[in-house]
Amino acid sequence: MTNQAHSMYNVDLDQATNMIATAGHLRTVLVQGHMGTGKSSMLTELVRRMPTHRGFYFDGTTKDLGDIAIPKMKELGEQDYVRFATNEELGLHLSDKPSIIMLDEFGKANAMVQNALLRLMLERKMGSYEMHKDSIVFATTNLGAEGVGDMLRPHARNRITCVTLKKPDNFQWLEWGINNDIDPVILGWVRDNPQVFQSFEDVQNPDDNPYIYHPRSSRAAFVTPRSLEAASDWLKLRDKMDNVTITAALMGTLGDRAAMDLMAFVRLAEDLPTMASIKNSPETAKVPVGAAAVCMVVYRTLASIEADWIDNWMVYLNRLDPEAQGLFANGVRAPKYAKQGLVMTNKAFTNWARSRSYLFAADV
Repeated sequence: MTNQAHSMYNVDLDQATNMIATAGHLRTVLVQGHMGTGKSSMLTELVRRMPTHRGFYFDGTTKDLGDIAIPKMKELGEQDYVRFATNEELGLHLSDKPSIIMLDEFGKANAMVQNALLRLMLERKMGSYEMHKDSIVFATTNLGAEGVGDMLRPHARNRITCVTLKKPDNFQWLEWGINNDIDPVILGWVRDNPQVFQSFEDVQNPDDNPYIYHPRSSRAAFVTPRSLEAASDWLKLRDKMDNVTITAALMGTLGDRAAMDLMAFVRLAEDLPTMASIKNSPETAKVPVGAAAVCMVVYRTLASIEADWIDNWMVYLNRLDPEAQGLFANGVRAPKYAKQGLVMTNKAFTNWARSRSYLFAADV
């Protein structure tokens, strides 16, 4: 099968999580994907979905063979023997309820550590320990093509099911960012720059996309979903630092080109109305001139709106152009939008939506 055909069957984070939740007690799934795209977050999501399970995180990069289990002398009658006590991080000493074990960065673990974990991955056993029958084991690793040391030998690969995680696009990440308190400047910049989520596998010449990681270019910093979240943390503190300092922090987080471009969006943010003005004076609050600034206002509202000022926001929203209104409507309708119920049950919103039924024509 060609690489192009194989890529048609790459899965997103939700699909990989569902696969593990459904069959992870029978088979170990190894999820391989781009760095910084949220592979490790699957453990948190699985524990949230399965509250009867305990979650255990095991970092393969920090372990040597002696960190898996150590000998413990035992005696039976006059006979001595050795029983191996396993690492607490594997949770094998707790078998009264099912566990979820994530073997993170499995491909970077040294060969002896990988070998020591193979029986656990195939049979759910290690030494004299046996996991609860409903327990789940899964693993994560980076793409081998990234060139960061991820290797899996054939006899190990044959014991598990390997799936490849597709890199999210900018709109998928925006949906996550709105629900996770990402700075609106970052959200606006990502919306206008979809190339920051391009896969290096689609970029032949690294210079064609200066924002992303590329194995053929030695970039000290670059854009990933993880580094965007870090950049958001810096931007939230920009009122406490001068422009040189915040730019230096962004350069060290996202890379030079991304930092310079993002700072242009920071200057746009000065055109935003304050939250207080929208809440208290929606009829007179400032309406930004530029489309990018308007998008930032909408994203900021989606992330922070509360029941006590939805009515005032709807008054302000009517002063924005139809594209911005559609952006807000689509944000509310996103399946994972955390405040969907709050907004959609508001009378002002439902009246507004009813009068603009064309926005929902795709649902008919």
